[in-house]
Amino acid sequence: MEVESGEEKNDGVGEGKWRWWAAASSAQMAAGIAWYRRGFSESAATAMPFKAFAIATLFVGAGAAAFPAALFATGIHTVGDMKDVGASIQRWMRAPPRETS
Repeated sequence: MEVESGEEKNDGVGEGKWRWWAAASSAQMAAGIAWYRRGFSESAATAMPFKAFAIATLFVGAGAAAFPAALFATGIHTVGDMKDVGASIQRWMRAPPRETS
């Protein structure tokens, strides 16, 4: 596929994928909140460490799934795109370029 001047090549990576990541993140967050709100029962005292670990895992997983959703939704697909965003933020802050060794 040839690219005309001024057009970017779009290979379909990330188109609409962010919706799936956002849905996964939302589902994990909802499950974690629901399980957390259910609370602690005296009869399941031995399962409490497992339940606490499971709830924490749901919250961490929700955050981990939200990150790719945010990247895909904003159009950041490569490391170069992320570097461009960083350079843009650096210019906005009027910070001098950092020297690398």
